[in-house]
Amino acid sequence: MTNMSCLERRFRRTAPVHGGSRNELVTAPVHSRVNGWSLPLHVLQLLAWLMYSFMAIMGFGVYIPLLPPPWNYIAYGVIGTAFLLHLLTHLAAVTVDPADHNVQLRKDYSSPMPVFDKKKQPHVIHNQHCYLCEVDVGPKVKHCGSCNKCIADFDHHCKWLNNCVGRKNYWLFFMTVLSAVFGVLLLVVVILFIFIEHFVNPANLRMAAAFQSVKENGTWLAFLPLAPVQTSTASLLILAFITVIVALASLLLLCHLLVFHIYLLCKGMSTYEYIVKQRQLQSCRDQGGGATQQTQSEASAQSLGPLDMSIDCDAPLSSRSSIFKYKDRGQMSSELSGSICSEMEHFPQAASGENHPNYGSKASSQIIPGEASVSWRPSRVESPQVLQQSSSGRHSQAEGHPIVQSPLGTSIIDTTVVHQQLIH
Repeated sequence: MTNMSCLERRFRRTAPVHGGSRNELVTAPVHSRVNGWSLPLHVLQLLAWLMYSFMAIMGFGVYIPLLPPPWNYIAYGVIGTAFLLHLLTHLAAVTVDPADHNVQLRKDYSSPMPVFDKKKQPHVIHNQHCYLCEVDVGPKVKHCGSCNKCIADFDHHCKWLNNCVGRKNYWLFFMTVLSAVFGVLLLVVVILFIFIEHFVNPANLRMAAAFQSVKENGTWLAFLPLAPVQTSTASLLILAFITVIVALASLLLLCHLLVFHIYLLCKGMSTYEYIVKQRQLQSCRDQGGGATQQTQSEASAQSLGPLDMSIDCDAPLSSRSSIFKYKDRGQMSSELSGSICSEMEHFPQAASGENHPNYGSKASSQIIPGEASVSWRPSRVESPQVLQQSSSGRHSQAEGHPIVQSPLGTSIIDTTVVHQQLIH
């Protein structure tokens, strides 16, 4: 549960931050908020009420009265019920105090919050006891840093309500979202019908009794039937366009929120538990990614094997692989052919039973029964012409392969001579 520490910092650290000294406070002690009407009000809370008022005025004051009967009465009943249900549940969700029962019994909202000393306790809530509210709480209780109190079955802190959502107001919050989605969706359907009918059959929208006194077809009436106000066709269409844009933006947010909470209800978890689970999964992915990279690096290191100075017996002979320049001697190659490695087996066995090539200052030679011995002395570097003459003279006497001293020694040979000897 160590991964929960990141989330606990947000919801549980409600104490003022300490300054340079231990007793100095940077911020003044804060008070607990009772509900969503407690100051300060959130800007999203004001925006939510503004959007609700705008769509209610446009729907019930401008567009629903233009519907032909009996559709206007059906729209009044259905959409009116949805908007009224949203209004009641919204008000209730904001007004309810979602604090834990023990907090409500002992909490004095007028007194400031005590300063939390992390040196004495690691968390605000430890062993189901809140050291800020100074009460025992349930297992699903969390201390909200925005409301500064413990919330029963904490789900999340809603900025649109400016209140915490917990066990006492969760279903009020859910019905608020559901009624808003239903009402706004029906209002969009009504406005789109009026927009299309205005171009197809505008007379079907002018069936109210108040339109009998209007002679011009380009004049429309709003706020029927109580307070008719004349308006133009352009104003009617522009208001319809703005209302649809606002309604669609609201639907985008509300539908996302509704689907998310339906998913949480099906899973039987809260928003807080979902966030904690997602952070734990993300932490596991990060740790798994680091472990995978470390495993890959170890595997690549093992695939390379230990670094040694062994000769690659499968490598072809090439005069380009390792080139050294020695004054006027030209370019001399240090790469050995694969046949040299095959001749390593003919070295005489040492006392330990292993093959040991000679890397000393003496000449390396091999005595084959019936064959002449061939050797190179490391004391001097012979020219290719001398080596060729000596090799041609000895070829008639010996048919075996010469033993060449390892390049780790001090002698330097010409690979063209070795190649010619191997061919013959």
